[in-house]
Amino acid sequence: MRTPGILLTAPASGSGKTLITCGILQALVNRGMKIVSFKCGPDYIDPMFHGKVIGTKSRNLDTFFTDKTTTRYLYEKNAEGCDLAVVEGVMGYYDGLGGIRTEGSTYDVACTLDLPTVLIVNCQGASLSVLAVIRGFLEYRKDSHIIGVILNRISPMIYEPLRTLIEQELLIRVFGYVPKLPELSLESRHLGLVLPGEIEALREKLNRLAATLEKTLDLDGMLSFAGAYGKTGGAVDESSENSRKNIRETIRALSFSEHIRIAVAADDAFCFTYPDNLELLEEMGAELIGFSPVRDQSLPPDVSGLILSGGYPELHAEALGRNCAMREAVRKAVESGMPCIAECGGFLYLHRELEGGDGGSYPMAGVLDAKAYRTEKLSRFGYITLEAGEDQLLGKAGTKIRGHEFHYWDSESCGRSFRARKPSGGREWDCVHGTRTLYAGFPHLFYYSCLQVPHDFLAACFAYRQSKDLQPWRNESCYM
Repeated sequence: MRTPGILLTAPASGSGKTLITCGILQALVNRGMKIVSFKCGPDYIDPMFHGKVIGTKSRNLDTFFTDKTTTRYLYEKNAEGCDLAVVEGVMGYYDGLGGIRTEGSTYDVACTLDLPTVLIVNCQGASLSVLAVIRGFLEYRKDSHIIGVILNRISPMIYEPLRTLIEQELLIRVFGYVPKLPELSLESRHLGLVLPGEIEALREKLNRLAATLEKTLDLDGMLSFAGAYGKTGGAVDESSENSRKNIRETIRALSFSEHIRIAVAADDAFCFTYPDNLELLEEMGAELIGFSPVRDQSLPPDVSGLILSGGYPELHAEALGRNCAMREAVRKAVESGMPCIAECGGFLYLHRELEGGDGGSYPMAGVLDAKAYRTEKLSRFGYITLEAGEDQLLGKAGTKIRGHEFHYWDSESCGRSFRARKPSGGREWDCVHGTRTLYAGFPHLFYYSCLQVPHDFLAACFAYRQSKDLQPWRNESCYM
């Protein structure tokens, strides 16, 4: 049996799927169920919100980052021991690479995992026309996987006659409706970093939303479809099980017998890190120690590597600049040869100077003699495949790994160690400062797209530990 699962999607962004997904998650958690949530695509923020405010384990599923076998492996690995997996889609259901292909779309995830899918339809300003929208999504692909719909932003008075028409004419289940709830909306900032004082207020809001959805949605009906999937859907054939076994064996073969202490930046300024990346490093032999470049005065003791995650350093530029001790500690560590992965926000932190969100200019770690500055639009955006142009920290020349870029800040010096290529459209560019001990650039990486990359990083950390004669792992409490 597989873990029961259901996928929530919509015709387009702005249809209300995030709010409804959060409400459903909260309702199921309130029932006492053990839930794992997934977000389709590379987004960090929704999974962070699910974990911090709702309390569910949350991960990403991305069919550009990983092939079908690895995507199934990550689903089952993260859903193990849970009662239900709830998967939230991204953008419109069929929207994939380049905006003109279904590869990398929510639909692609549904097909890869054979998940029953519920279409959330925004009914604001429409009534009978909603049937045409639903029919179009059902018929655009014969294997749509759509088993039901939820009608959002609709009056209870029009809901009943419309539900009857949908079920009679389209022969598809309607799992209920969500009335207009302006007082229970989530502002976009809520899905970013929330201050501790806001969390309780958001939890109270989501509990009220969950109570409403218990009345207006047929959650038990949705659970029955998810349970049927767990018993019969996505049958595990021998070849796919062997493929997943090969992934596990490859990870073991690339692992180290001695644990290697890695410092991981983890605070409000550095918070964009895929949990699957961190857990993979731990499986391969890393002991991850969290630290705060904003608050701490020094790196954790006896570490042999450094990960500076993405996040919002520009919003904390003054505090980061004021922490001279940490800036100096990071600079000395990197310049001493400590292996370091610095992605996006972490890359900004390594600059000589950073323009903050307030327009001021602040000193940073000074590893890179360049200024990072704000632009008025996304400088480079979306999925990329990176290819190393030279031997460096994360592999030999020719090493390929997948990732994405999303940033409104740019740099006077973006580096030239890798070539980034878009999966469609033909656009490409040079990026990343890469040496034998440094990866510093805007691209966020997903390690499961190339398992050799985290291994090579840990191998460099292990070599650094030996060269510095650092103390081995001492069974202290870990970051995770």
